[in-house]
Amino acid sequence: MEEIAREAGKLALSHFHSLASLPVESKGHLDLVTEADKKVEEFLIARLREVFPDDGVFGEEGGEISGSSGRIWVIDPIDGTFNFVRGSQNWAVSIGLYENRRPSFGVIHAPARDLTIVGGKTIPTQLNGKPLKALPALDMSRASTGFSFHPSVSTADRLEVIRFISDDLGISFRFCGAATISLIEVAMGETDGYVSVGDSTWDVMAALPILANLGVSHTIDWDRINLQAKLRFACGSNAFLEKVRPLLEKMAMAA
Repeated sequence: MEEIAREAGKLALSHFHSLASLPVESKGHLDLVTEADKKVEEFLIARLREVFPDDGVFGEEGGEISGSSGRIWVIDPIDGTFNFVRGSQNWAVSIGLYENRRPSFGVIHAPARDLTIVGGKTIPTQLNGKPLKALPALDMSRASTGFSFHPSVSTADRLEVIRFISDDLGISFRFCGAATISLIEVAMGETDGYVSVGDSTWDVMAALPILANLGVSHTIDWDRINLQAKLRFACGSNAFLEKVRPLLEKMAMAA
C-alpha cells in the first residue's frame, strides 16, 4: 500500500510541477478539483482493483465501485487541492481501509514534503519507516490544536470555533487547509489535537487508524455515519477531547 501511495504521489507531483497549464474546475466556492485529482483517483482505483479485486472503492471525485468482501478503500487522491493549486506543499494522497463500519488501516503520502505515514490495527504506526511514540500528556501551558472548516460552514460557526479555542481554552491553533497534514501534525506531536467542522470521510479515513496506535481517540460515531456524510468532530487524547467537548456539543446543535 505504501508503494501504491508513493506511485500516486509521483503522478500528483508531476502535475504539481506543471501548475501553470493544469486545468482547474470549481465544485463550489473555494472548493476546487483539478485534472490531477481525477487522474490520481483513476490510478488509485485501477491499482486497488488489481491488488484487491474483491474490495470496494469509494473516492472523493466520484469513483465508487462495489465489492464482495465487505471492505472498502476510501481514497482522497489529493487532500488539500486548494493548497495544491496555490503551490503550497500542504497536500497529500490518502488511502484508508473501511471494514466492519470502522477505519482499520491507512497510508498517507505527502510527496512535496517527503512524508509517508502508515499504520492500523495490526500495523504499528511509522513515519518514513520509523516508529512514532504515543502522544505526550496534554500540557495546557503549551497546548495547540489544528482545525478546519468546509467552505460551506457559516461564518458564525467559524468564529465560534476560533473564539472557543482562543478564549475558553486559551491555547494556540494552526490552520493548514488539509486534514491529512493537520492529522500528521498530531501524530508528530506538533499539535495536541484537531477540530473539524465539515470534513468528509475520505479526509480522515486513513489518518484515524494511524493515530489510534498513538493513543489518539476521536468523537465520530461510525454507527450513525455513512461514507457521504460531512463530519463535525475532534480527535486527540482523552484529556484533549474533554476540553473541546462543550464546543462539539454546540456545533452539533448548530448543524
